[in-house]
Amino acid sequence: MRYEVVLAPEAATGYRGLPAYRRAEVRDALERHLRHEPIRASKSRIKRLRGLSQPQYRLRVGEVRVFHDVTREAVEVLAIVTKAEAARWLAEHGTPSAPGSTG
Repeated sequence: MRYEVVLAPEAATGYRGLPAYRRAEVRDALERHLRHEPIRASKSRIKRLRGLSQPQYRLRVGEVRVFHDVTREAVEVLAIVTKAEAARWLAEHGTPSAPGSTG
């Protein structure tokens, strides 16, 4: 199945703020990993985030982290941030799961 990749305004701003070579890496990773298998967790690329209902997943692209949610037809990219900014972004924008849920 081919998913539509949709960038939230904050993600688009983060993407535009990256150097050109990093933008190319992220664009290639979005196409390669999120377009076809956005929930296929792996040790090195896609990780399901525990304890959060949003974002659901994190894609690692070198020194960049792409936080995203997946619906039936689309992948919503919530943020594109550097590794150094990732923990702060999650603390500010992450939505904790309800106690007892499996998220």
